[in-house]
Amino acid sequence: MQNAPLAGLQALVVDDETLLRRQIASHLEKLGADVTGVADLASARKSLAADEFDLVFLDVNLPDGLGTDLLKENVFPAHTAVIVMTADADMSGAVNALRLGAVDYLAKPFEMGELPLVVNRARRARQSERADEYRREDAERSGEIVFFGSSLAPLEKQLEKILAADRRLQQDLPPVLIEGETGTGKTTVARWLHNRGPRARQPLIEVNCSALPETLAESELFGHERGAFTDARSARMGLFEAAHGGTLFLDELPSLAPALQAKVLTTLEDHKIRRVGSQKQIAVDVRVIAATNQNLPAMVAAGKFREDLYHRLDLFRIHIPPLRERSDDILKLADLFAARLCQRHRLAVKKITARGREKLLAWRWPGNVRELSHELERAIVFEEGDELNFTHLLSSAKTSTPSAPPGFDWMNESFVFPPEGFRLEEAINRLIRHALKQSNDNVSAAARLLGVSRDYIRYRLDNLKQPETRGE
Repeated sequence: MQNAPLAGLQALVVDDETLLRRQIASHLEKLGADVTGVADLASARKSLAADEFDLVFLDVNLPDGLGTDLLKENVFPAHTAVIVMTADADMSGAVNALRLGAVDYLAKPFEMGELPLVVNRARRARQSERADEYRREDAERSGEIVFFGSSLAPLEKQLEKILAADRRLQQDLPPVLIEGETGTGKTTVARWLHNRGPRARQPLIEVNCSALPETLAESELFGHERGAFTDARSARMGLFEAAHGGTLFLDELPSLAPALQAKVLTTLEDHKIRRVGSQKQIAVDVRVIAATNQNLPAMVAAGKFREDLYHRLDLFRIHIPPLRERSDDILKLADLFAARLCQRHRLAVKKITARGREKLLAWRWPGNVRELSHELERAIVFEEGDELNFTHLLSSAKTSTPSAPPGFDWMNESFVFPPEGFRLEEAINRLIRHALKQSNDNVSAAARLLGVSRDYIRYRLDNLKQPETRGE
């Protein structure tokens, strides 16, 4: 953690014992906090009206009343952590204060060495409340699958090396940049990395930067003080503070304005943030994982993304290939999804037929893993019986493949189907053989010509009962 873990935080100590008040103030100031000390309720009310505090140490018994009266009056902003102090043997005042919203208590007399522990618990409580706004329910994550397979073995090895580095460093962890098309699983990989790292028990906050209104993005990420702008009626903790000690996942990072990109860069370099409307810096220890579906070097060249931020993020870079380049894993991943989704829908596991598997291999999957998951779930819900054929998959085929060049059409419009019928399977086999001939038997090149995966062509060739003569 930082040498001054409370740097920039405002603290108020309310106690009529001058010596104790000064001792607490001295100890908190050594931790980096700015401390105000008062001796009674009246002075506390004036201080709270003039300023906002991140921490309040509040004695229960004061010369002009009970400290719990302030809790009853609801004078503390939501972000303020109140820690009560009491010398009562029965602790009834402390218990009542906790019921009214205090986050912790100290029984007098206490050692100054207890303060960091109590302060840390209080900060964690407030962080948790702020993080809950961005935390998804576990039920929403239950359908997620982390499946590396043979095609992602290099990626898994790379992630393991990052985890090994994290365990050695423990703090000030370098940022991670995840690149990949929409639907490839960038968020899932970010969660996998956090949940297996040394910060697994700490907050993981996920924020889609493109969903943040430009006028509020800075306040959301870095927080603000009361009066910083028109609607800032109270101070608010930012997501960097809420993720202190844990991980902040910034999805679609390039959507942030250049000025805000600069502030993110400063935080990555200095490990400090400054709330909107404040000149004070607050120390934060946050692992940032950024994700993008765009080409950052191209954006840098076009002046749409800061070059210095790109180089700062480019230390631990991960690229997730699209599903169309992972054809070796499509069927295995589909089986995993089918089993998990059938369980979710409380159905017996439905098997994917040979025809269904053929369709999965032929599809280009522009939506990647997310599209595959949705396709499986749609089939499980709407198809009758205990098998999956994906009868609806071809209904939107035109949206899955690029259009042909103008004026180009492979089919002769004068062709007439013979009265005895037409063998579609034979025609498909001929097309495959023709593509192989044109590509000099290069399966990958033939697959690109036909807009299918390599495995689809291999699947068709392996299942040909009577190979045809290649006399096109």
